Amino acid sequence: MKKKMKLIEALREISGDRNISEATIVEALKEALEKAYRNHIDIQDVKVRVEIDPDKNLIEVYHRREVVENVEDDELEISLEDARKIRNDYQLGDYVDELVDYKEFGRKAVVLAKNVMKQKTREAQKQAVYDAYIDHVGDMVNGIVESVEDKFILVNIGSTLGLMPQAAQIPGETYKEGQSLKVIISNVSKETKGAQVLVSRADANFVKRLFEKEVPEIYQGTIEIKAIARDAGDRTKMAVYSHNENIDAIGSCIGPKGQRVQVIINELNGEKIDIFEWSNDVSELIKNALSPADVLAVINNPQKHGLMVIVPEDQLSLAIGKKGKNARLAVKLTNQTIDIKSDIEAESLGINWREIAEAEAAEHAAKLAEEKAKQQQARFDEWEANNQSLENDELDEILGDEIIEEEFISDEAAEENNDTNKEETTNEQVDEMEEAARLAKELKKQKTIEDTIEEKRSFVSKFEEIAGAKKEEATPVKHKKKNHHVEAELGSDEGIDIPTYNPNATDNIMKPIYTEEELAEIEAREQEEAANDWINDDIDFDEYDEYYDNEK
Repeated sequence: MKKKMKLIEALREISGDRNISEATIVEALKEALEKAYRNHIDIQDVKVRVEIDPDKNLIEVYHRREVVENVEDDELEISLEDARKIRNDYQLGDYVDELVDYKEFGRKAVVLAKNVMKQKTREAQKQAVYDAYIDHVGDMVNGIVESVEDKFILVNIGSTLGLMPQAAQIPGETYKEGQSLKVIISNVSKETKGAQVLVSRADANFVKRLFEKEVPEIYQGTIEIKAIARDAGDRTKMAVYSHNENIDAIGSCIGPKGQRVQVIINELNGEKIDIFEWSNDVSELIKNALSPADVLAVINNPQKHGLMVIVPEDQLSLAIGKKGKNARLAVKLTNQTIDIKSDIEAESLGINWREIAEAEAAEHAAKLAEEKAKQQQARFDEWEANNQSLENDELDEILGDEIIEEEFISDEAAEENNDTNKEETTNEQVDEMEEAARLAKELKKQKTIEDTIEEKRSFVSKFEEIAGAKKEEATPVKHKKKNHHVEAELGSDEGIDIPTYNPNATDNIMKPIYTEEELAEIEAREQEEAANDWINDDIDFDEYDEYYDNEK
């Protein structure tokens, strides 16, 4: 029986609403009709074939019977003779399909078909959600708060609702319906009621994804977040490492004026973030992880397994942190068992932590040197093997299976000699250049010293400059007699050396140099002054001073 049905259109609507492929819906309907027909005829072993053609909008149900020689059950089998009455080409083992009308199914069969259809659709939907999100575990997505309950929050993350339990929420953070929220997909599982997607804001990877979004160097892989530990709502510790020595990992994460890290802190409602340098040395890593406390030493715990951290007495509480949070985050980040003790407490227990720390540091340095030597040797062996294989390949291409002749060997030896001579010449040139540079530095240094001495010798003071500039105007002046009241105040002038300038003195360092014309002019001026000097000799200015003083 063939009949057009509107059922196909309904199935297509289900496919679009529940994000399930049309092929999955068709397969679910086939299984539902098969079980419904078996329930309708009350024979579970019967074979049923269902054909559905969505393009033609057709649904067909066939009852199948196997072609046999001797029929034991006419519901399951048919004889070859009866089969060839239907079609002449039937053979033993073939199946004869008889079309049935599924509209004649009873109510019980229809309910069964409905339940099977629901179950298959739910399973398909669960599988679709699981397939859609299983590869995105750990990714950050934007969601909208759908419902706020006491113990959990439902967040719409696209094609499904994500469940955020109370433990996955940031303590002290409040949520409301319709609020836009950044969350991380923490887990995807298939439950009996459907696929369950768990989202979180308290996970440490949530902070990591925020840094990847804000810091381009992390997203590009130049800077790597090696380890991260978080106490949601309080503090996060993060160890970063730069694969480019020219890029500061910590500075890049903080950003100019702290802009990058401030955006993340605002998203986390003021949560503190400690960023420090990653180190392959566990001791150095623990020292950085226990920041801001100062660590004196990190040694193997002589009392039990794990490591012992020695800190100053006044730094013990800072290293442990409030309620042990600082130490707990350091343990999470380093994956090491840590026992923190003060230096005084360690010494009271008889632990000579200084000697132990020095011995372990020397041992660690020796291991690093040994590993480095092995790596260098391995790289050298690899390089040598690659070069040797390359030379052999070249020889095979040039000579084939022929024997290497002496001429080729001599040419190769000559080439090696030429390379050696070139290397020696290059080394000699380098030595000559180094020697020339050294001599140039010495000459420059010597020249600098000589220039300094010459500058000191040729230094001209301001006084000398003024004296030289006014040498033409300078004239010898005969000093007046000393006033008596000045002598009374100063007492005797013995022991007082008043320097005077004598142009005729031979030992005068400041003696100016004059031309013959200037000397003649000076001599004429001196003779004129000597002729007029009778005024100073005949007049006693002190008497006039006393006279005017008495008049006053």
